Amino acid sequence: MSQKFNEQHTKKVEEKWTEHSDDDKEPYMSHPPNLEGWQIGRYYAGKSAKKAKKGRVKDCPLGTIIFSEAKTLRIKEMLTSKSLDYLIYLCETDNHTYSHIRDSAFKRQFLSIIRGNLIDKLSNASSELAQLHEMDTSYLKKFKEKQKNPKYTAMYQGRTKLPAFKEKDNLVKLIEENQVVVVSGETGCGKTTQVPQFILDHYIENEKGTLCRIICTQPRRISAITVAERVAEERAESLGESVGYQIRMEKKMPRKSGSICFCTTGVILKQMESDPSLSNISHLILDEIHERDVTSDFLITILREVIKKRNDLKIILMSATLNSEAFSNYFDNCPRINIPGFTFTVTEYFLEDVLQRTKFQCPRFHLPPPEQRSSIKKWTNYRYKSLVKPPEYEEYIEPYARKLLKDGTYAASVCEQLENPLSENINIRLILQLLIYICHKEEQNGAILIFLPGLMDISDLHKLITNSGKFPSEEYIIFPLHSQMATVNQKQIFEPPPLGKRKIIIATNIAETSITIDDVVFVIDCGKIKISNFNIESNSQTLNCEWVSLANANQRRGRAGRVKPGVCFHLYSRARHMILKEFQEPEVLRVRLDDVILTAKLLQLDLPFGNGSDDMRHTEMQNHFFQKLMDPPKMECVYLALDCLKRLNALDDSENLTPLGYHLARLPMGPQMGKMVLFGAIFSCLDPILSIATTLDFKSPFQISLTLEKEADMKRVELADGKASDHLIFHRVLYIHDIHPIPYKFCQDYFLSSYILNLLRDMKKDFMGYLQDLNFVSGTDPKNPLHNRNSDNLALVKAVICAGLYPNVAVVKYSKSKKFIRIRSPENEFFKLHPVSVINKVRDMKAPLLVYWEKINEYIHDASMVHPLPIIFFGDHYKYTFHDHNGLISIGNSLTFRANPHTGKIIEELRDRMNWFLENKITHPSIVNWDVDSDEINILRYDLKVNLLVNLL
Repeated sequence: MSQKFNEQHTKKVEEKWTEHSDDDKEPYMSHPPNLEGWQIGRYYAGKSAKKAKKGRVKDCPLGTIIFSEAKTLRIKEMLTSKSLDYLIYLCETDNHTYSHIRDSAFKRQFLSIIRGNLIDKLSNASSELAQLHEMDTSYLKKFKEKQKNPKYTAMYQGRTKLPAFKEKDNLVKLIEENQVVVVSGETGCGKTTQVPQFILDHYIENEKGTLCRIICTQPRRISAITVAERVAEERAESLGESVGYQIRMEKKMPRKSGSICFCTTGVILKQMESDPSLSNISHLILDEIHERDVTSDFLITILREVIKKRNDLKIILMSATLNSEAFSNYFDNCPRINIPGFTFTVTEYFLEDVLQRTKFQCPRFHLPPPEQRSSIKKWTNYRYKSLVKPPEYEEYIEPYARKLLKDGTYAASVCEQLENPLSENINIRLILQLLIYICHKEEQNGAILIFLPGLMDISDLHKLITNSGKFPSEEYIIFPLHSQMATVNQKQIFEPPPLGKRKIIIATNIAETSITIDDVVFVIDCGKIKISNFNIESNSQTLNCEWVSLANANQRRGRAGRVKPGVCFHLYSRARHMILKEFQEPEVLRVRLDDVILTAKLLQLDLPFGNGSDDMRHTEMQNHFFQKLMDPPKMECVYLALDCLKRLNALDDSENLTPLGYHLARLPMGPQMGKMVLFGAIFSCLDPILSIATTLDFKSPFQISLTLEKEADMKRVELADGKASDHLIFHRVLYIHDIHPIPYKFCQDYFLSSYILNLLRDMKKDFMGYLQDLNFVSGTDPKNPLHNRNSDNLALVKAVICAGLYPNVAVVKYSKSKKFIRIRSPENEFFKLHPVSVINKVRDMKAPLLVYWEKINEYIHDASMVHPLPIIFFGDHYKYTFHDHNGLISIGNSLTFRANPHTGKIIEELRDRMNWFLENKITHPSIVNWDVDSDEINILRYDLKVNLLVNLL
């Protein structure tokens, strides 16, 4: 098979495609003469809204599809083939009993899932750990020998100074006597590293080490690895002895008993699919549960059921102090123990202190006259918010500022600035002044950690510091820390700087809990954090900058003072600090629930059914699994996720797992990515699809450059090679990286992370293993020619991308000058392409349709131009109507296309045959071998007119 990833190998689509314009043909009219300033803008915005409403996608066909006469004849010949009749028989039998699926391991597993429940599986739950006295003696002997090791002794002396060590005996006793315990403590107290060791050492010293297997979950991959390395170092061991870790795509497992394994929460959920009682675990420690991520909330809800059947399983919940009581209440008022204090005192200062010390002057706030305020609020809420003080100023902050002025503790200019809402905005110039103050006026030395909400803020501050001339490279090392930045040099962040140099780290909230930089002495907390939320009305994610919670603020403060007394500067007032909410909303209230529902279905948890009336659904909702969570999500969120899974054909009308849904639930990726990968295997274009799916599901290999943004954008456009697709770039960079003689130089030239590319390559092999378990591939090599017969056919690759990403479809409209692109959803919401998308540079797309990965705020991310036929073939709610000699194809109740009667009828028959074939492959998992003569290949193979379908896609 040719590996040249070039569009010249793609067969040209023969259908004629005509785009129809929905431009408003009204003559140009200027605005009314009495309008001024922003009112003029609102006038034209109103006209645009009316114009958009008039030209709704669902009311206006996007174009006409016409097949050539030659193509029509060839398709009709194929459709009359008798070799295809068996598919119709197989797919017209009763799907609810699945009697048409022949008996197989797949059928037995699938039926057991849709007919079983978790409680039944737990009925005979018990521990598989067995005491082995000889091994217990061996563990104890090695432990005593280790206590003579100078390295262990030195580390042990350091451990004894941690606040957690003072509570060692209390902790062990409480855990021994209770099945569930909540351990709370502030950052730096040592609970994460010490509690698992206290338990393990207790069991080894009492010669029952073989009955101890501790799993400690962490919310992030980096946490699981770094904590495991730290604990192994404290035990004077290498990873893989009594300490190890397991994350997706990477693991260093410890011995099977007398051990501690750190892992991500998702790893435990995956294990529970086959072993819901966690039979080979003695102690499960859930760390950082105060963060309230979805998987942690999900897991503790399941564990409430598990511990009823496994009374020997110990659950230790570790939380920040703020909400430990809530977790205790959730587990029937289980006992709590708090580990007090930081390692060293941290002095806190607030905005008034910073302004007093730096003499900084914030931008002035100009309040509009009273007569304008009501009209401003009426016209636009956004403009109103930017011009009028938030309500908390009048109630809390202004009285506080007046009190400071009256007391004379701060200068009048400082008190005046506190009353200015602009003083609380992120101001990188204020941060620069504070940095200069710290470095020249504060007596203590040590690293400085700055918390900012996002990449742009980090970039702007990094440039300002670098260009200020106040921080020469021979005296300072500046580290921007963000998930999209290069990871090659990030290990230096944790190491002491060279003699005479000072570290300045600029980070997002990743530095709150995921990593610990021991030598940080000063923390600058901007007080803001980017929070993802789910908008029910628009059925989309939002990512907005919000105030931190007290939990966030305390975590940030706790980053200082690890090795000596520290200082934390909060860039908001004490009054603001007093009105911060205690902690952020749980993630389960802020994200889509598609993945969670699939996992719940696979674990056979009770979920609501949606095929009844609204009243019936509401009644069922009160008793289903989500209602058992600490904070149940809104019913509307659950129903939106259920409807989305139905559109993906992962759930049937009764909201049971379909065979496709069963496969998607077993794949360790989102349902859209899983569907894409399965179809890539079936259509034999697996390597490029795996490249795209793993990148979307994990992380882009492109790095952000803080100084060469334009050059990086140009390199990305170069890699696109003129194709209107962000997705195809992901495969191209992986392909070139694999064959390049100097991979590191390729990454350097094109602003790519070699580390992430290597991870993605390994992930592709890992996913091949899952596909092999599902019987869709023959091995773990993504480049196996058997599974890549059509990988050079970019039209087909894009069609499979479309099959996975649907219903994420957008319609493109150029301006008359073609200087910019307007994008709207089928529901007539307007969006923009994310600035890094290569489609921004395309000015002559062949079709006005995009499929995209996700929609955040006003931007759509990672898009590809597609022709209408993939959407027609793989979309839902297909409908063909014929009226007055004109045919109309409708997809998803919102996208419409014209097609003459002959073309419309043929498309309908082709779509039916495609669906029959796909259902047969999903319910009878097997490798599609394009080199043999079989009925299924008669549908697909090129030399048997198969590629009629391929080319149509």
